[in-house]
Parts: sequence; structure tokens; C-alpha cells
Amino acid sequence: MTTTLSAEVPPRLMEEIQALVDAGWFSSRDELVVDALRRFIDSHSGELTGSFIREDIEWGLRGAD
Repeated sequence: MTTTLSAEVPPRLMEEIQALVDAGWFSSRDELVVDALRRFIDSHSGELTGSFIREDIEWGLRGAD
């Protein structure tokens, strides 16, 4: 199952995306965006997890206020 995502993309970035698709690096713009999001999440998961843990600890020590 998939979910549709809508995003506004600057014209220059859209040109680069289309160029990569046209060059055969990706079969579609959708494939490129999914791959880019996956790589971003994979490369930042440690940072994000650490940030969430720090926020939870902060909340636990001081409450929601």
C-alpha cells in the first residue's frame, strides 16, 4: 500500500529531478523522491532518535510546560 504525497518543488530542483529520470537513473520522479526520502531518513535516524530521547527526558524532568 502507498500514500500520495504532494510537495511544492522549486523549478531548478524539478529540472534536476527530471534530468536524472531522463538520463535513466530512475524510472520516474516518484521513484527518485521515494529513494531520496529513504536515504535522508536512513542517514539521519541516529540524530532523530537522539533528539526524540532528549525531548522525552526533558519532558520527564520538567513536565510538559
